Amino acid sequence: MHGCKLVHSSGECVDLRQLEIIRAIAETGSFTAAGHKLHVSQSAISRQILLLEAELKEPVFLRIGRRIRITPAGESLLQLSHRVFQDLTDTIAGITDSQESLRGQIRLLGGMTVCLYVFPSLLTELKRQHPAVDLKLMTGSSEHCLTRLRAGTGDLAFLTLPVEQPDLVTVPAMQEELLLVTAAKHPLSKKRKVPPQDLVRQPFVLFEPGSNTRRVLDEFFMTARIEPQIVMETENVEIIKAMVRNGIGISIIPYQAAARDVAGGHLFCARIEGRALVRETGWIYPKMSRTPRSVQEVIRAFERVRPKLRLAP
Repeated sequence: MHGCKLVHSSGECVDLRQLEIIRAIAETGSFTAAGHKLHVSQSAISRQILLLEAELKEPVFLRIGRRIRITPAGESLLQLSHRVFQDLTDTIAGITDSQESLRGQIRLLGGMTVCLYVFPSLLTELKRQHPAVDLKLMTGSSEHCLTRLRAGTGDLAFLTLPVEQPDLVTVPAMQEELLLVTAAKHPLSKKRKVPPQDLVRQPFVLFEPGSNTRRVLDEFFMTARIEPQIVMETENVEIIKAMVRNGIGISIIPYQAAARDVAGGHLFCARIEGRALVRETGWIYPKMSRTPRSVQEVIRAFERVRPKLRLAP
């Protein structure tokens, strides 16, 4: 590796060893200390810098008594060395990673609906592909999940979008339909599509304010000029369904959360006439120089299971 040459368009050559020496001098502050760090003599360090300066026809370091100062040309080469060695590290790690099954812990974050209806099939697929991986699930609000990502106590979150944060990467992954759900024998259950005006003065059990799903619903109520009579608010979709089954109110929830209950005759669901209610969900993870392979593998596994999810009737 040390003999590899980087050739500039003007013909000058810099090899990886010289870049390594520049970085060592900049980090240690002297030729002698750089020699100790790289296990070579001080004279070998000096010789390589002299050769490089002769090649470039520019000084790389200025000697001021016993101290040295990096020149603008040296600073440019120092930044190049950081980029080159990071690229080398990333490339080698990527090659090594792709040859091995994942190990270690992956900490996935998501809301209640995601943990109940998306993560089970995703985790099954991940375990099939990577049996040695240790998967940990954590549920909570979007705000709580983002706090965990930033604190380093979570690796990857699956959240309702939009999430626009400069320190986080967002990868849209899924669109799911939000449908009106009622008890099986509710008067509205006789309709294939429910007109918005039929929802006026109906009691609603809804997701709590602050979530992106609730934002979609609030926008719908506003544009339809409906002031919903809210009898209960909760983030727990299972509690919402239990309240609806028992006639406490009606709701609007993701289809995949209601599909089994509808098939079993415990709930009725329908589209609201003239209104396409959709929420988008995506992967969120911290921005870094190289996306961890664990994150890449989770997203790939999701792409394989997504066609099996019941996202619309």
